[in-house]
Amino acid sequence: MVNAKIQHDCKVELNEVALRATPARMALMTLLEASDKPLDVQTMIEYLDKKNIKTDPATVFRIVNMFTDKGLLKPIQLQEGKFRYELLAKAEHHHLVCTRCGQIEDMSDCNIDVLENHIEKKICLRFP
Repeated sequence: MVNAKIQHDCKVELNEVALRATPARMALMTLLEASDKPLDVQTMIEYLDKKNIKTDPATVFRIVNMFTDKGLLKPIQLQEGKFRYELLAKAEHHHLVCTRCGQIEDMSDCNIDVLENHIEKKICLRFP
């Protein structure tokens, strides 16, 4: 779930969009930067609990909404009845979701048209 990356100063990024750098906001920015897939709010709540950062679920939803409104996050809907979120600053990519286990993988540097054609040909060969 987490990539080893060089991280920048989240406090500066929050201040640039006129948000105070509270412990919960800083922790969520760090989590989102380190994650290699979009995260749902429940995962964020559990992360804050593990870090012993006291906050209630409503506050986490408010933080996510603020981050989205300020252009830090983008909501992702993967047809699972909830939103997931990832940093807007991440490079353009697609999400591949396993229909059996629900595992989510980011697909970067792919030519989606070629992939769609390949899948279509495979399906058409099986189901003429």
